[in-house]
Amino acid sequence: MKNMQIDIVSDIACPWCAIGYARLEKAMKTLSNELKFEVQWHAFELNPDSASDGEPILQALSRKYGRSAAEMEAAQRNMMDIAEELGLNFSMMQERYTHNTFDAHRLVKWAGEQDRQTDMKMAFFEAYFGRAENISDAEVLIGCAENIGLDGAQARAILKSDAYAEAVRADEARYQQAGVSAVPAFIINQRHLISGAQEPDTLVNAFREIAAQSPQA
Repeated sequence: MKNMQIDIVSDIACPWCAIGYARLEKAMKTLSNELKFEVQWHAFELNPDSASDGEPILQALSRKYGRSAAEMEAAQRNMMDIAEELGLNFSMMQERYTHNTFDAHRLVKWAGEQDRQTDMKMAFFEAYFGRAENISDAEVLIGCAENIGLDGAQARAILKSDAYAEAVRADEARYQQAGVSAVPAFIINQRHLISGAQEPDTLVNAFREIAAQSPQA
């Protein structure tokens, strides 16, 4: 069985990143008897300059894309329907505010040292899209960590320090320099880039093609 490394560049504030991972999960399940997957998450910030109090998401998106609030609401509704089909909770995504995600990315790095990166990301997606919580608020982040069984006191200590800040910035710089300007981005075996939240069948075909090209056993 061949190994396949998947490096996911994503932001917690990106709904397509949550959708993209849910589709990836389906693809990995389909190929579970053919390939052994290793997944690592890497930081990207859609709103690095967001104020702590945030801005209503429809208002922010309307300004960013030059489209009406009604158009943005329809686009959000479409994502909610896709998410529901994938078993994701996006029920409050239209009520959320823009927030900075840097501290959340720091906790994802910490969780990775305990093999809980994906669990941490899923908890943050649930909090932000499912409950419209402030993903830059320390108490929200600590609660997410505790919800997946990690030490809340340790999470609090990390957030009060600069721990993992350098690692997050290094992630962001590395992938920006590599040309990643939109997320989700999936880098396969450190060589092949798949951009966007592709359908499971598309991913399955891509992974099989990449595996066939690889001499790795």
